[in-house]
Amino acid sequence: MNAKLLAVLLVYPDEALLEALPELRAAAAELPRAERRALEPALDALAATPLAELRRSYVETFDFDRRCGLHLTYHTHGDRRQRGLELVRLKRRYAEAGLPFQSAELPDYLPVVLEFASQRPAEGRELLTSFRPPLELVRAALHHRGSLYAGVLDALCEALPQPTARQLEEARRLAEEGPPAELVGLEPFGAPELAEVGQ
Repeated sequence: MNAKLLAVLLVYPDEALLEALPELRAAAAELPRAERRALEPALDALAATPLAELRRSYVETFDFDRRCGLHLTYHTHGDRRQRGLELVRLKRRYAEAGLPFQSAELPDYLPVVLEFASQRPAEGRELLTSFRPPLELVRAALHHRGSLYAGVLDALCEALPQPTARQLEEARRLAEEGPPAELVGLEPFGAPELAEVGQ
């Protein structure tokens, strides 16, 4: 798995991404066959689509369709207090691996997790594997939309161990029920570390 490549492909598209496509294709060419074949349609679509259209599609997909959201703990915890605690645990995990969290994004944002995996492959692979149910949910939702990004999730899932029956059942449950709901948000609980997560 080339986690850095996948991270780059999942961020908001800009001119730099399009200029880097030859390098991204070269990196994809070095992947195992199944991962490479999964990525080829996404790379072709990026090359063939005007930037304005790519940006519009990205926002419609990842910002307006909750099932495609790239914040992985949202799918399992919604906006409940448990999600705030999980975000804190993720930040601690990055720090314990020698990579203190320094991003404007939340630590469960898939490109952030992939960046971590690119620098700490063993820990990153384990972390991504633990997120298999939301990854499968997002993957299925992207395929349902016919999104070019479905191939990126396909390549990621090809690189991870096969999901367990329990993980697949959890993904099905998330698809049917959606994220759990709670009337309160993340901030009102008063814990300094929760407040820090939102910063």
